[in-house]
Formats: sequence, C-alpha cells, structure tokens
Amino acid sequence: MARTSGSFSQKTAPRVAQTALKLFAKYGYASVSMRQIARDVGVQVGALYNYTPDKQALLFNILLQHMESLLVAWARYPKRTDPTDQINDFIQFHLEFHFSKVDEVFVAYMELRNLNPQNFVMIEKLRCDYETVLQKILNAGLAAEQFQIKDTKIATLAIIGMLKEVGTWYRPDGRLGKPEIISLYQNMTLDVLGSKHAIRKK
Repeated sequence: MARTSGSFSQKTAPRVAQTALKLFAKYGYASVSMRQIARDVGVQVGALYNYTPDKQALLFNILLQHMESLLVAWARYPKRTDPTDQINDFIQFHLEFHFSKVDEVFVAYMELRNLNPQNFVMIEKLRCDYETVLQKILNAGLAAEQFQIKDTKIATLAIIGMLKEVGTWYRPDGRLGKPEIISLYQNMTLDVLGSKHAIRKK
C-alpha cells in the first residue's frame, strides 16, 4: 500500500526536530546548516522547508517544547504543604524529568543566546516561571524558619545550576542509580539551605 503524503509528513516532522536537536547538541547551533539537517533526515534541502521556515524556528521550537512540557509536568506533580517536603519533591521531579533529556538540557542552556530577541523573550519568560516555582518554595521555607538563606533568588539560581549539571555526567550504567543521585542532591540542597532535615543515610 502506498504511503500517503500525510503519513509521511507526520513521521518526518518529528524526525526533523529530533535531528536538529542532536546536531545542535553535538556541534552547536551556529555550526549546523540546514543542508546538514536535511542530509541526516534523508530529505532534500528544499523539502526541509515544508517542516520549518528556518533554522531559528527549529531552535525556538526545541526550547519552547522543552520548557512547556517541563511546566506542564510540574503542574501535574503531587504537591505537599511543608517547605522541606516541597524542596525534596522539586529536586526529585527535576531530576526524574531530565535524566533522559541530556540533549534538551544542554541546548536549552547553551543555545539560549542564539535565539533572536523576540524568541528569547518568550523562552526567558518560561524559564523565569519555572525559577519562580522554586523561589516560592524557598520563600515559604524561610518564612517557616526551616531554611537559613539571605537571598532566595540567588539560592534559586544556584540550585537550578547545580541540578542542570547532572545531565553532563549521568549515565544509566554509572556507579550511582537514579534513587541514590536524587537522595544525594536532596541532601546537598538541604545542606545549602541550612536545613536540619536532610535525609541522612542510615
């Protein structure tokens, strides 16, 4: 049975996005050409423009999808009321969401500078929304005298910066499994926050 143009498009469009993601992560956005993306997808360069107007749109959509899916996943995540529980939940959520998204995390942080001004504003807004989630938890912990920090904004940036680095070294067959890594980062974060409620290993 002949393949329809519709089914072909539905299969090719995700391949274009995934190929661009892999190439941006490996070589950097500036070094990747539309010709290279088309070659790896297996289409002519002209055909590539049926799926994206340009390379900038590919980068923007990668970052947009990543941030939107992150925020939607957090919105659906079960919430607890105690700030210490909340910070532990945030660490667990963030790491579990990103363990399999090494390329997305790398491109989201390293290639943000290559967005045009309009696209940058939109992605930066989503990033700030996510940072606000963590900062609100820290503010609540500070108000409840569970955390001892002077600047919740700086602490927010420091924690997210620490978490994003996991993707640079985590390997599924590595020395530590996901539960051990999550517990380790929960403890480190609580220590940074001056909490007395770190989950000590028995």
